[in-house]
Amino acid sequence: MSFVSEVMDQVIAKNPSEPEFHQAVEEVVSSLALVIERHPEFRAAKIIERIVEPERVIMFRIPWVDDQGDVHVNRGFRIEMNSAIGPYKGGLRFHPSVNLGILKFLAFEQVFKNSLTTLPMGGGKGGSDFDPKGKSDNEVMRFCQAFMSEIYRHVGQFTDVPAGDIGVGGREIGYLFGYYKKIVNEFTGVLTGKGLNWGGSLIRPEATGYGAVYFAAEMLSTRGETLEGKTCLVSGSGNVAQFTTEKVLDLGGKVVTLSDSSGYIYDPDGIDREKLNYVMDLKNIRRGRIKEYVEKYKSATYFASDPGLDHNPLWNHKADCAFPSATQNEINGKDAQNLIDNGIYVISEGANMPTTPDGVDLFLENKVLYGPGKAANAGGVAVSGLEMTQNSMRLSWSREEVDNKLHQIMKSIHKACVEASDTYGTPGNYVNGANIAGFLKVARAMMDQGIV
Repeated sequence: MSFVSEVMDQVIAKNPSEPEFHQAVEEVVSSLALVIERHPEFRAAKIIERIVEPERVIMFRIPWVDDQGDVHVNRGFRIEMNSAIGPYKGGLRFHPSVNLGILKFLAFEQVFKNSLTTLPMGGGKGGSDFDPKGKSDNEVMRFCQAFMSEIYRHVGQFTDVPAGDIGVGGREIGYLFGYYKKIVNEFTGVLTGKGLNWGGSLIRPEATGYGAVYFAAEMLSTRGETLEGKTCLVSGSGNVAQFTTEKVLDLGGKVVTLSDSSGYIYDPDGIDREKLNYVMDLKNIRRGRIKEYVEKYKSATYFASDPGLDHNPLWNHKADCAFPSATQNEINGKDAQNLIDNGIYVISEGANMPTTPDGVDLFLENKVLYGPGKAANAGGVAVSGLEMTQNSMRLSWSREEVDNKLHQIMKSIHKACVEASDTYGTPGNYVNGANIAGFLKVARAMMDQGIV
């Protein structure tokens, strides 16, 4: 039996009904077969078997009261996956789809992503099946306080430093931080994504989107090209999609799509700065739906999502680059083929694992410049790490300083991926490069620290 099959049989047997986790592990372990051949010491020390097992899983109930006085009960989680190179670091997600398997997949990916950033951060992830959509500020506050009243025991600036993710933005981080400060009676950098007035970092909201575009620019540079004049498809309309669009504009490209769970808009004229400001106000302030865009801008067409389709029509438009920035598994094999047929040759993932395995295979076979999420979207957690540094030093850096550091980190991630893929015999394969470069740093730290 092959090394990959052996590991996967164990993972599936121990973690039934967690398909996203199985998918994430298989993708990484398939790349690592190349490494294990050259490093039998990793196999003897059971590094892979240890790395797929969380160091700690915390699961708890969250009772809270809505504005009508009705009691609700949600489920909360924190997966503390690996702390070999630093305190656990990873977002909190508040969304009805949240379950143990999804958070384990995200925490597992986070270990390698954080390793790639060059910063001393382990991997973790957490959240709840609570849905902040449609809730009042007071309801969100009460929920966040109930969530923190349990999780505070398990987090801290030297232990586990959560951040935001889907459903957890500046408002939620504020409520969580305020309650932590009250319970623990300490003002410390326990969360990242904080407000600028109380310990946050400039560029943090922009970082994931900016980083994905910087990574795309680095991939293009290997072919002597830039983003200037390139047409781009972007999915999502939240934080990552908004700032991906902004940075594409900065670098001379044009974005023609944005989406939310109800559907997507296609604007062949391009989403310029004025239109982007409208989207930011619509999504961040008014919390509206993307279809409202076409009422204001007649050049655009709105396509409602159709769950009966076997593909996502957003990925079926002529363009050069694609930035999936919504959620996991949003590009399947058919979507991947549509992207390739429409001339797209650069894909930089702003979301976590947005492409299914058959889609990834197609991109690699067709020599697409394909930046997997753990490398391409590591900018967000990189600036979270820079926020932790600023908190520890009691300093705040300028916008230019943080953006320059982010740009340099994305360049070094790209370089690490290229070098690892070359060293292990698969040049140009960013999937192998990211998995191997991220793994080696963690594996060597685990070897140094003994069987713990």
